[in-house]
Amino acid sequence: MATKLEALYQTLQTALGDKAVSLMNTLGELTLVVKVADWPAVAVVLRDHPELAFKSCVDACGMDYSAYKDGAWDGARFAVVYHLLSLSNNSRLRVRVFCEDDDLPTIPTMLDVWPGLNWYEREAFDLYGIVFIGHPDLRRILTDYGFVGHPFRKDFPLSGHVEMRYDPSQGRVIYQPVTIEPREITPRIIREENYGG
Repeated sequence: MATKLEALYQTLQTALGDKAVSLMNTLGELTLVVKVADWPAVAVVLRDHPELAFKSCVDACGMDYSAYKDGAWDGARFAVVYHLLSLSNNSRLRVRVFCEDDDLPTIPTMLDVWPGLNWYEREAFDLYGIVFIGHPDLRRILTDYGFVGHPFRKDFPLSGHVEMRYDPSQGRVIYQPVTIEPREITPRIIREENYGG
C-alpha cells in the first residue's frame, strides 16, 4: 500500500508529465522543480487538479545559489521557492523555479493563481532583485526608497554601499559612500558543557 506521500508523488508525475524537470522525495518532503516558461501552466494545474488542490501558497522566497556548495554549483543563480498547501488533501509541496538570466532574473507573477503572494513577490524583488513580470505594484517594501542594491544577494557587501549621516555644515542629512572598512566576524564556538547555565 502506497503512503500518502508516494500517492502524491505519482499524482504529480501523472498530472505534470514532462513539465516537471525533477520531483524529489527527500526527508519526507516533496520538491518539484519547474522551468520558468512552464510555471504559469503548472501553477494552474497544481491549484485546479482535484487530486492536488493546492489552493493556498503559504510562502514564496528568493534564493541565491552563487556560492552554493562552495562554488561547485553550475546551475542558474537565482530561483524562487514556493510552499504550497492543500487543505482538502492535507498535503504540502515545495516548488522551485530557476530564473533563466542571472543578470536580470525574471519570473511571471503568480498573483492570478494565488493572490496572497503580493507581499512575498515584493519582498523577493526588494531583497534579491528578482523581477516578477506582470506584478501590479512591484516596489521596495523593506529597504529605503533610495537604497542601492539588493541586500540578500550573496555578493552584496555586509556594510552596504552608502551610509547616511547628519552634516551640521549643510544642516541636513546626506548620503555618501561607505567609509568603514569591511571586516569578517568569526563567531566564538563554545563547547563546554553547561555553559551559561
